[in-house]
Amino acid sequence: MLYLAEVQKQKGGLLSGGGKTELKLLACQRNDQSWTTVSEETIAGEEASKLNDGVLILVELTPNRQVQRVQEAGRPLINILQNFSRQIEKFKVKEEEIDQWKQSLTFQAQEFNRREMELEARLEELQHVEENVQRCETQLKEVEAAREEVERLRTEMERNRQELEGAWEHLRGEQRRLEEFKAECQQGAVLDEEQSKTLNELLTRLSTNVTSTQTVRENLNFAFEIIEKQQAVLNPHWQQLEQQKAVVEHQQGEASRLSQTLSAQKNEWQQAQQFLEEQITNLKVDTVTLANKQEYARSLKEQLQYQEELYKQVSFLASISSDVISTPKVDIAALEKRSVEQLQDTVRDLQQKLNIDSNFVNEQEQELTERQKIIEELQNKINQVSGGERSKLESELVDEKDSYQMLNQTLVGQRRSLQERTEVCRQHQLVLCKKQGKTPGSELEDKSTDFKQILARIDQQRQQQGQELQSLESEIEQMRSNIEQVQSVIEQQTQQHQTKYQEIQAIEENLLSVQTAIAESQTRLSLYQDLQPIQDTVDGLRHKLEGIAQSLAQVQEVENYHSQAINQMRQTLENILS
Repeated sequence: MLYLAEVQKQKGGLLSGGGKTELKLLACQRNDQSWTTVSEETIAGEEASKLNDGVLILVELTPNRQVQRVQEAGRPLINILQNFSRQIEKFKVKEEEIDQWKQSLTFQAQEFNRREMELEARLEELQHVEENVQRCETQLKEVEAAREEVERLRTEMERNRQELEGAWEHLRGEQRRLEEFKAECQQGAVLDEEQSKTLNELLTRLSTNVTSTQTVRENLNFAFEIIEKQQAVLNPHWQQLEQQKAVVEHQQGEASRLSQTLSAQKNEWQQAQQFLEEQITNLKVDTVTLANKQEYARSLKEQLQYQEELYKQVSFLASISSDVISTPKVDIAALEKRSVEQLQDTVRDLQQKLNIDSNFVNEQEQELTERQKIIEELQNKINQVSGGERSKLESELVDEKDSYQMLNQTLVGQRRSLQERTEVCRQHQLVLCKKQGKTPGSELEDKSTDFKQILARIDQQRQQQGQELQSLESEIEQMRSNIEQVQSVIEQQTQQHQTKYQEIQAIEENLLSVQTAIAESQTRLSLYQDLQPIQDTVDGLRHKLEGIAQSLAQVQEVENYHSQAINQMRQTLENILS
């Protein structure tokens, strides 16, 4: 398992020449590549004895807590911090997306509630329509009952007509017999009492067999009343049908006008939306560019402060360099008491550790140089490109500069520690040469550092960075002014755009209400048009009843004629008898 550990060294005596090296475990890596803190535990770590005290390292341990591999933790920690920064940025983007989704869901919930209220209103309207349909069905049943009554009356009229025709035929027979009787009377025949009685019975029978049409006429009038009632019920519906047709035509014209207006408004709104999105995108790019430039300016300021501090420190070192270098780091008297063999072993051990530290610092210096080259290459690319690619490169530049600063700050302590170890090793070598009777070589001489060249280089870099910072601040100020103007324009256009969108929503709601009203009106028209079969049935029944009334009038006329003929026959018979 991989652990993050700190190198801890216990200082030994001067005679022992070194101390014990331990590793303090700080955190461990899980299977999902995440890190978690561990309880403070210290294990033996002689593999890291060549590293300085307090250095953070990555150590891989076996299940038996044995060290397998040791690695410097500087670069991996930088990568972990960079990944953590990117994760934070992604988390912020996700939070913004979640907020947008929340707003969208709130709007959808409001729209759903409005739709639900509209559906409830339509449901109530449909319930009213169903009640009207049920009422129409009841009237249709009444019409059907009236039709059955008319059919019954027709059947009864037909039966009465047949009976009347039979009575008429019987009357014609009696008339023929009466004519024969008159002829006999003219020839001088005389009716006896029995014949006279027989003729009176026949006339009485004919009078009683005449069918009365009064009942049929009453039923017929009742049927006419039912038909008129049905027609009175239907007439308001036909009037409402005509009114509804006019309303539908007006609503369709209004819907067509609103649809054309909505289409034109939407086209204008979409064009304005596209233009506004382009402006917002350009503003975001400019804002990111400004933020990167500000970050770069901040980095330049920090570098200038660092250069200023470095210049002061180097100047101070230049003034006291002789004192600093001549300060002893070890107890010279104790070293002189040791044997030559002990001193040789100590010097050899110190030289090995010094070589290891020197190689490590040189590698860090090379990496720092490479990072400086990468920063310069990125800066050259930024000066040559623009737009979205420029923003991406500026973001990479900020990351590289942060890594450069972290690595440079790490090297400050390592350089100081290397100088101290070098001085200690030099003093040991001087004592050894003295005990061996040798003259110290030139590499062991106390050399003063040429600080003038360093100070000149620091001052040159400081001037270059100052000029670059001044130019960059001028660009930042110009960009900030332009962004403020663009933001003001975008805010104004956004308000106008929102007002336009609200107008479009109002037109859409108005159009939807008109379309809903048209659908409801068409539903009513459909219901009123469904009454046409009922109207046709009522008209057919009226026509049939009128035909029955004419036939009944003819029957009544025949009945009157029949009664008149019987009365004449009875009068004639009485005249004959008298």
